[in-house]
Amino acid sequence: MKLKLALFFLLPFSTLVAQTDTRIYDIINAVSAQRIEKDIRTLADFGTRNTFSDTLSNTRGIGAARRFIKSEFDKISKDCKNCLEVFYQKDLVTPKDGNRIPKEAYVVNVVAIQKGTKYPNRYIIMSGDIDSRNSDTMDYTTDAPGANDNASGMAGTMEAARVLSKYQFENSIIYLGLSGEEQGLFGGKGFAEYAKAKGMEIIAVLNNDMIGNIEGVDGVIDNRTFRIFSEPTPVTETDKERNARRFYGGEVDGISRQLARYIHKTTQTYMPEMNPMMVYRLDRFGRGGHHRPFNDLGYAGVRIMEAHENYNRQHQNTRVENGIKYGDVIEGVNFEYAKKLTAVNAINLASLGWSPPSPKKVAIGGVVAPSTVLKWDTIDDKQIAGYKIYWRLTTSPQWENSRFVGDVSTFTLDGIVIDNYYFGVATVYKNGFESMVVFPSSVLRE
Repeated sequence: MKLKLALFFLLPFSTLVAQTDTRIYDIINAVSAQRIEKDIRTLADFGTRNTFSDTLSNTRGIGAARRFIKSEFDKISKDCKNCLEVFYQKDLVTPKDGNRIPKEAYVVNVVAIQKGTKYPNRYIIMSGDIDSRNSDTMDYTTDAPGANDNASGMAGTMEAARVLSKYQFENSIIYLGLSGEEQGLFGGKGFAEYAKAKGMEIIAVLNNDMIGNIEGVDGVIDNRTFRIFSEPTPVTETDKERNARRFYGGEVDGISRQLARYIHKTTQTYMPEMNPMMVYRLDRFGRGGHHRPFNDLGYAGVRIMEAHENYNRQHQNTRVENGIKYGDVIEGVNFEYAKKLTAVNAINLASLGWSPPSPKKVAIGGVVAPSTVLKWDTIDDKQIAGYKIYWRLTTSPQWENSRFVGDVSTFTLDGIVIDNYYFGVATVYKNGFESMVVFPSSVLRE
C-alpha cells in the first residue's frame, strides 16, 4: 500500500484528472418520467400538430402546441433567474418549396438558449419535433396525436432544459423545438441557416425523434437499447479531402461519427445499464431526420431514437383494422424509457457543456517509421490539463486505446506503427471533461 501511495504522489498534478463527475449522476436522478408524461399528454391532446393546422386556437393545432412549449421554456427561465433566452424563429414556405406543402405558411421553431459562461458562441443543441402527421401528410385537420412521433422527443427536450437550467456551463446549450419535419425538414433547415448567418459555432446536434416506444413491430420488447445514427464523413468535404482519404483512411471518422462515439462512451460510463447502438448510417434506410439539415451545412449532428420501431403507430390515422390498432396514441409511449433517453441526452449535453474546445489542425506523421507522431495547435485556456491521444485498429468501431500526454503540442507514440491504426486527439479539462476526438486532417512531412 505504501508503494502504491508513493507512486500516486509522484504523478504530476496535471495528470490527476477525474474520470467521473458526481454532478452527472445528479442530472440522471433529476430527470422525471412524470414531467415527461405530463408534457407528452398535453402535446397529444392538441389533436393534431400538423405544420399547417390551426394556429389560432388555444386547444387544438400547432399554434397552441408551440405556445405551450414557449410558455414552458419561459417558466423554466423564470425559475433560473432568466437563464434562458426564449424566442420564435420562423421561415415562410409555399407549395413551390415542396410537394408536401398544401398552402403558404410559416414554419415556426421554438428556441431556448442557455448561454455559456466562457464560450457563449459555442453551442450544443438538443432538438425535438413539434409537428405531427397522420396517414396523409397533406391532411392538416384530422387527428394526428403524435404521442411518440414526436411529442416524446419534444417533451424530452423540455425536461432536459428543466434539469440543466439548474447548472452553468462553459459552452452554450440550445433546447430546440422544430416544426415542418414531416413536410421536408424545413424547421431544421431554417434554424441551421439562421445559426450559420449569425456565425454560431455549433459543435453538436442531438436530434431526438421517437424516444418512447419499447414494443417493436418485430415483436421485440426492449427498454434498454437505443440507436445513435450518424453519417460517416461530412457532405461538405472537398474533393481534395475525399481523395486524401483514399490513401490515409478515415472513412468512418467524420465529425458526426466522433459525436456518436462521444455519446456512446459517456452513456456507458455513467449509465452502464443502457445499451447504446451505433448505426453507421445518416438515418433509417432511405429516410431522414432533423439532424440532416445541420449536417448539410457542415455541423456535427446525430439522431437519437428508440431501437425497435412500431410502424403501426407511425404516420397512421387512429383506427382499428382486422383487430390491429393503428395510430400514434399515448398508450404506445413508455414514459420510463423516455426518461432514460432524456437522461442520455442530458448527460451528454452537460459533458459537452463542461468540455474544452477541441484541438485545432491535428496532423499526423510516421510513414515507414516504427513510431507515430501527432501534432496540433493548442488551446489558450488555463483550465486545460492537457491532451489525450486515442488510437484503435482500423476495423474497430470505438476508440480502444488512449494516452494522456500532458499540455504539449506534439507527441510521439513509440512502437505504434501508423499503418495499423487510426488516431485522434482530444482536449482534456482539469475537471476531467474532454472534447470530442479530432481525426487528423493533414500529414506531417519529413
